[in-house]
Amino acid sequence: MPFVPHARRLGALAALSAASVLGLATAASAHVTANPKTAEQGSYTKVAFRVPNEHGNASTTKLVIHLPVEHPLASVSVRPLPGWTAKVEKSKLPEPMKAHGGELTEAVTTITWTGGKIEPGQFQEFDVSMGPLPADTDQMMFKADQTYSNGEVVKWEEAPADGAAEPEHPAPSLRLLPKGDAQTAGLTANVKPTAEAAPDDGTARLLGGIGIAAGVIGIGVGGYGLTRARSRS
Repeated sequence: MPFVPHARRLGALAALSAASVLGLATAASAHVTANPKTAEQGSYTKVAFRVPNEHGNASTTKLVIHLPVEHPLASVSVRPLPGWTAKVEKSKLPEPMKAHGGELTEAVTTITWTGGKIEPGQFQEFDVSMGPLPADTDQMMFKADQTYSNGEVVKWEEAPADGAAEPEHPAPSLRLLPKGDAQTAGLTANVKPTAEAAPDDGTARLLGGIGIAAGVIGIGVGGYGLTRARSRS
């Protein structure tokens, strides 16, 4: 007879674990991110800013991406997105920089998308081609402002700290690897749009699958305990 409560505890524990894993998967996929995660220093690349709508009853209606002025880019172009209007703004640089054999005195510092909607439970990707990427840093951060239809603005602008937990609102970032690094093979401007599931989506789906499997196992354990208890009575 003591097997019944024990089995129920196992089932409850498994279900709780499943819910926790699913919660982690949802949280991990809810940030505004830059994809791919890495690119080669000095190269041209296409970055897709992936914007999920994590609000339960409001749509995302505006996105602002801030390009780092400390690492200005000579070339920035935006892929047209049906339903959305992109506004590219330039700012004067504190100091001129050499580019394409000449001198660059201003660079794109913000890109603003408006006019469209990302409904709850959906996401959208905003593609930007940029380069040449700086060779004097190993990371670029792109602070982002996500505006909802109810007026709420979420600022994704926190920098990750080494050895610390991920901040609540991390800024989309691009890790820059040394030229010729094997890990950056193919991550240049001719990369095709991410029609397939990206690493972030795959990880979230894997974690979700693990959570569902854990819940099924918990239900099975609880059912087995009840059946065994009844056969003994």
